[in-house]
Amino acid sequence: MSEAVTLAEEHVLVVPRAALPELDGWHGLRGDGLERVLAVAAAEARPMPRAAAEQDPSSKQIIPYLVLRDGPRYFLMQRTRAGGDARLHDRWSIGIGGHLEAADGDIEGGLRREWAEELDAASVPRWRAIGALNDDSTDVGAVHLGIVYVADVAGAAVRVRETDKLRGRFAQPDEVRAVYDRLESWSALVFDHLESAEEQP
Repeated sequence: MSEAVTLAEEHVLVVPRAALPELDGWHGLRGDGLERVLAVAAAEARPMPRAAAEQDPSSKQIIPYLVLRDGPRYFLMQRTRAGGDARLHDRWSIGIGGHLEAADGDIEGGLRREWAEELDAASVPRWRAIGALNDDSTDVGAVHLGIVYVADVAGAAVRVRETDKLRGRFAQPDEVRAVYDRLESWSALVFDHLESAEEQP
């Protein structure tokens, strides 16, 4: 998004919460709900001024959310105080993503745009969707719905572009656990899910 575009002017794609009644009581990452969420997003998404969407829990902003890995390591980032959303200042994250815009075409189009805006890498890895993520326990989560993707860069170098707003590097799972109490809620939920899956035989 251009710095000339203010929060009040920006429009993001949302879906009515009423179109996804299963969100009531849904907390965390679910693979079994993904296809329905994608179908509802394709059929029901509409633009809304972002400033209004951030205050309207009757709508859910669709967020493509990519967890980048290099083998067992996670791309771990910390947000600085230069970011636009004060609710996320100084928090840690393992997810790359952002709001959908009408020009993105679809959710993966939005993910490709976010990749280009946020990361500097020699190539774009192949990602796969693993589930939909809902967390109504925070003010941020109550107005967002995540589509979670995972990709492995297989040793390729990756850097953040906006180093004034974000710091990032690949980190072992134990390093992520060391900042777990300061992880953004979505990152904690996804980390728990992925680590639990890897511990299963």
